[in-house]
Amino acid sequence: MVAQTTYGPASVWAVIVAVGVCTFGIRLSFIYLFSRIDSVPPRVTQALRYVPAAVLAALVVPAVVSVEPSLTGTLTADRFLAGCVAALVAWYTEDVTATIVVGLVALWVVRFVVPV
Repeated sequence: MVAQTTYGPASVWAVIVAVGVCTFGIRLSFIYLFSRIDSVPPRVTQALRYVPAAVLAALVVPAVVSVEPSLTGTLTADRFLAGCVAALVAWYTEDVTATIVVGLVALWVVRFVVPV
């Protein structure tokens, strides 16, 4: 027999507050650290240049790539195909607006025009 534990609202709120305080502390430590130094070291500046691309990839990839039962289902998913077209446009043009517009049009075409 397995004992089940129920958590009340007070313990849930305690966890939420604890996580919030930890998150605030981490962010405050970086703000405090960078306010104490005169200039950011070149290696840190170089590493921080990659943060926006990493964050964007972390947000976009789970929405574009789906895990289908087969490899064919994954490679023919509408979001994946539109994402590939948008990635090619981004690679060649380096224009955010063109990437968004072409990716959206590609998604509409794949979803509504191309027969499945």
